Amino acid sequence: MSIYSFEKLSEVEVDEHFMKMALMEAEKAFSEGEIPIGAIVVSQQKIIGRGHNLTERLKDVTAHAEMQAFTAAAQTLGGKFLQDCTLYVTVEPCVMCAGASYWMQIGRIVYGAREPKRGFLSKAGEALHPKTQLKGGILEAEAVKLMQTFFQNKRNR
Repeated sequence: MSIYSFEKLSEVEVDEHFMKMALMEAEKAFSEGEIPIGAIVVSQQKIIGRGHNLTERLKDVTAHAEMQAFTAAAQTLGGKFLQDCTLYVTVEPCVMCAGASYWMQIGRIVYGAREPKRGFLSKAGEALHPKTQLKGGILEAEAVKLMQTFFQNKRNR
């Protein structure tokens, strides 16, 4: 989609478009045996960073999808702050990723599914930068289904 075509879309339609890209990242994680969470960072309607969970492959508990996307976005922009960017992530960020978003001063976070056990909202609701906007529930059913399928497959082994 070109930038021009985004101008004709509502905010919800734009959010759904980019969440579909994050879901594609989550599907990569799923296919690699990783917890299926995907993230992308968008600036001016362009993807500048993407990532999916790599904790198993890298044997690194900090290799979350958001952290991968943040690193890629910062490298693309050549700076550490993401004030004018949006993070799209399939599942509500954990406390670590919310904290990283605070330090990067991300402008907006859009997530798919809530994570009541490990998500930052239940653990540290004030973890985001005060200027960060938060929106949840975008393509939530798709994100939940992917997570449920992953964990059902794990239990059935």
